[in-house]
Amino acid sequence: MKKIPLTAIGIALAIMVSGCVVAPRGVYHDPYRQDQVLIQVAPPPPQVEVIGVAPYVGHIWLGGAWFWEGGRHIWHPGHWEAPRPGYVWMPHHWEHDGQSWHFREGYWNRHH
Repeated sequence: MKKIPLTAIGIALAIMVSGCVVAPRGVYHDPYRQDQVLIQVAPPPPQVEVIGVAPYVGHIWLGGAWFWEGGRHIWHPGHWEAPRPGYVWMPHHWEHDGQSWHFREGYWNRHH
């Protein structure tokens, strides 16, 4: 039986307990915002979406966007949604900052 030095076991245990996460290449976390993932891979151009007729009168189209999932860009298609009185839809978008990209998910903003 092969003996494993206690230091190797201790290091492995420390890594497992610490919750160490290895991010895919091209990704790093903003040290100032724990929830912010910075991507160093530019998103592809938006896909062309065929926007049909709204299912109900007054519904609005919320356009699709590239989301970062599993270490790559994944297209989420747009969809129709009922409007929210007093709110305006702020669409998903990517912001370029130097060598990194920040994804800003769309949201309903109170109309002033």
